[in-house]
Amino acid sequence: MGSSAQLRRLKPLYQLVVNNILAIVAVPLAAAVLLRAASLGPEEILARALALRPAHMFLCAFLPAAATVLYLMLRPRAVYLVDYACFRTNPNCRVPFATFLEHSRVWPGFDERSVRFMTRLLERSGLGEETCLPYAQHYIPPSRDLESSRAEAELVIFSAIDDLLAKTGVSPQDIDILVVNCSLFAPTPSFTDMIMHRYGLRKDVRNVHLAGMGCSAGLISVELARNLLQVAPRGARALVVSTETITPNYYMGKERAMLLPNCLFRMGGAAALLSTDGAGARFRLARVVRTLRGASDSAYHCVYQEEDDRGNVGINLSKDLMNIAGDALKANITAMGPLVLPASEQLLFALSFIARKVLNNRIKPYIPDFRTAFEHFCIHAGGRAVIDELQRSLTLSDEQVEASRMTLHRFGNTSSSSLWYELAYIEAKGRMRRGDRVWMIGFGSGFKCNSAAWECIRPAANADGPWANCIHRYPVHIPDVLKH
Repeated sequence: MGSSAQLRRLKPLYQLVVNNILAIVAVPLAAAVLLRAASLGPEEILARALALRPAHMFLCAFLPAAATVLYLMLRPRAVYLVDYACFRTNPNCRVPFATFLEHSRVWPGFDERSVRFMTRLLERSGLGEETCLPYAQHYIPPSRDLESSRAEAELVIFSAIDDLLAKTGVSPQDIDILVVNCSLFAPTPSFTDMIMHRYGLRKDVRNVHLAGMGCSAGLISVELARNLLQVAPRGARALVVSTETITPNYYMGKERAMLLPNCLFRMGGAAALLSTDGAGARFRLARVVRTLRGASDSAYHCVYQEEDDRGNVGINLSKDLMNIAGDALKANITAMGPLVLPASEQLLFALSFIARKVLNNRIKPYIPDFRTAFEHFCIHAGGRAVIDELQRSLTLSDEQVEASRMTLHRFGNTSSSSLWYELAYIEAKGRMRRGDRVWMIGFGSGFKCNSAAWECIRPAANADGPWANCIHRYPVHIPDVLKH
């Protein structure tokens, strides 16, 4: 214990030295050059400069200038988050546990065994009593028809876009790119057509509707919008909408592995405006890293839409889901680490990797401390187990996963939009500061782990947003899970 405590006390000194090694080396060199120049005197320096050939002087001036111009021309354009807005749930859509379970008991498709199983799931889920389901699922039996599904999608998407346009003052005619993601509901015409029709967008808008990409599709949409902005005129704007339509996907059978989504998923959505014009922007997009494990059979089938033996369609969640998610996270961390971690953490990770190879993996791998790279973490609120696993894997504090736990408690699993609710929570609590870095991590079917790094330019001026009416009650205490 004594040696480990000493190492912890020495680590800040190690980080200071390694992270500033360039300055530590450059300052003595610069001082030596200045002292040498001072010893020569101005006349000697001028004489040596005049002795240089014109060709040498030209190359000394031209090559750095040419390299600078070439770099500025070829580097990717910076992409900014102008602002974002989340769907604000309506109290009359609220589904307390008692209501959910009462409706489940009345519906003849569920037997008492299924109801008891869902009761245990809800008690251990981390959800609160204010999560919301669409109007159609308040009926007995729940309505899953096309009209009800469209009604939910329009309510969520149009509400989020209306809030976003009001916040930014941007006209729909000024939108150049439109990207929408919704995994399990892909009607014809598409969601992008629905938005273009509602808001009268221009005929030349580049639009894409992503379906079947899972809960991490929001960050896929962000990356796609970023790539499209690289080839669009400078200052172009991209509207990104992330949602999941719950209405048509309520599972009506008795398979336990397919009942879990009924208990976790709730209605929600978000709209974000990206641009290559940084004027008035609130965040800068620093990195996007995507990891796909679909080549593996177990990863491909761990979140799988299928029919049960009675023909009821649902999402089957494998028992191996958390192990597969952990492997995907490790792969994503390996790719993201070199892009964001300070030199001190990268050096420790490299030394640990070499030591494990030499010693045949007889020592534990070093887990980089991502708290040195980010001030805030938005972990997909996919469920209590997901948040617990990431907190353990990344050695995060309770406060650093607070936004994820409270989002799960207040809104449930809103799929790809949950990351935006978490960012809104951090801002509503007044914790965001200029220059703060945010890491968003999402998981989805396939199996995917996608992440994005943001840098705050201008924090929110107030707590207006999905948390406006309840942020004063949070954080709340969530009881520990009792294991049977």
